[in-house]
Amino acid sequence: MNIQIKKSVLALLLSSMLFSACADRPAKTEVKRFGSVTGLKHEKLAYYKKLHADAWPEVLKKIKECNIRNYSIYLQKIGNEYYLFSYFEYAGKDFDADMKKMAADPATQRWWKETDPCQQPLPQAAVKNQIWTDMEAVFHTD
Repeated sequence: MNIQIKKSVLALLLSSMLFSACADRPAKTEVKRFGSVTGLKHEKLAYYKKLHADAWPEVLKKIKECNIRNYSIYLQKIGNEYYLFSYFEYAGKDFDADMKKMAADPATQRWWKETDPCQQPLPQAAVKNQIWTDMEAVFHTD
């Protein structure tokens, strides 16, 4: 076999191996970003902070199992009112199913029984019997 044919065969083999390696990789999941806001009752401020300073491991585990990543909650006082701003990224394929899975989790239900009474929903969430109000994303950069 001459040198040129050997190079061509080697290039073909390498290309085939590279294609095979790429084909075996799972498709990259598109990350969806979520921001939301709710009020925080004055008298529950210290308790809410204490809860989150030592979040329950089983709740944190369930958050990850439900494909939520990079989850943060921020606190801000505006005027005389306190507000919580949350941000997370969802990396799963079925958001509704993952949220139902989380809502069915007994540890998460107990956690919400502690955190929900601390929060003061905005009017648009309260009419829907919800705690958090979704925010519109107006800018993002990586």
